[in-house]
Amino acid sequence: MRRSRNTVLSVISAGVFLAILYMLNMNRAGNGMLISIMQKSAIFALVAVSMNLLNGFTGLFSLGQAGFMSIGAYTTAILLIPVQSLDGVYYMNGINPGIRALKVFLSALPPWFQSVYPFMALIVGALFAAVIASIVGVAVLRLKSDYLAIATLGLSEIIRALFSSPQLDGITNGSYGLNKIPAFPKMFGGLVPPIITPFIVSAVCITLIVLLIRSSYGRAFMAIREDEIAAEAMGISLFKHKSMSFIISSFFSALAGGMLAMYMRSIEAKTFSITLTYDILLIVVIGGIGSVTGSVLGAFLVTASKEWWLRFFDQPLELFGWDVPLFRTGFRMVIFSILLMVVVLIYRRGLMGTNEFSWDRIFGRFKWKRRKVQGGGS
Repeated sequence: MRRSRNTVLSVISAGVFLAILYMLNMNRAGNGMLISIMQKSAIFALVAVSMNLLNGFTGLFSLGQAGFMSIGAYTTAILLIPVQSLDGVYYMNGINPGIRALKVFLSALPPWFQSVYPFMALIVGALFAAVIASIVGVAVLRLKSDYLAIATLGLSEIIRALFSSPQLDGITNGSYGLNKIPAFPKMFGGLVPPIITPFIVSAVCITLIVLLIRSSYGRAFMAIREDEIAAEAMGISLFKHKSMSFIISSFFSALAGGMLAMYMRSIEAKTFSITLTYDILLIVVIGGIGSVTGSVLGAFLVTASKEWWLRFFDQPLELFGWDVPLFRTGFRMVIFSILLMVVVLIYRRGLMGTNEFSWDRIFGRFKWKRRKVQGGGS
């Protein structure tokens, strides 16, 4: 009965969330800011969970997420830019003839293919990043702790520099970046509006990661995190499972990068700088290293705080004729940093720690409070 109750509550919660999204979609003009923040949060939730798979559950301190996001973003963008817009995007040096021929061929395929083509572009970008990760992982996964972090961070910067280099102008458009990227498509024959698409894609991907963590491979990842020597003594292949975690994390990071390109409608290499990696790491730490629920919660809280809730601190404030000091452009980030320090001091292991959201825990807490009140009254 408890399991049935939890399933019903989860379905009801998902239904309420979808109903809210449909209501927001009915008034997109008035809720544009809120919709934009929620979509960005859903994208960052996926990349944070993928980073947590590697850092929190496998114990590999990697900082290369931004690089793999850029691979997915550029691949998806190149595949999605309409043929008629290519000359307007590659206006400086022109597009590679092979890419133009490929896009002309794809644009001539039947309508049913065009309806699923955006999702195929996301998967192709993610697979390309997974291939790169499998090649690079042979070298970098032999490193540990800080050395692995430095190597993956350097890899991310190398990828960013390559995408902005003049030698790849015909493919990535160099430092000019890519624009005129189509937005999110509809799903299920138009039943699902475009604003809901990133939530569904992120939810499906996060569910797949959760299933992986709960499988025998996930238990092997956590065994490596706890003690590599003991895990190897139990017959777990360290390199095999580290490579698997690294490749899967890179795959979903690239898929999130592709969705970020569709969300922004234009990308350039500096979008995927070291700062983006630090933002993702911040979400993981605030939510809780080793908690999928924490990464999702952290993505929504951090994104909403930076983009919306604290924005009024950037505006001048006057009370009863007195100009309040410090309320100027940039003060928002000062307040945001202070709040982060407070959260870290109070929640040393993040908001969720290593725990996951559980209806049983919520009902158990209410029962404990009720017993405490009854005991105090008697």
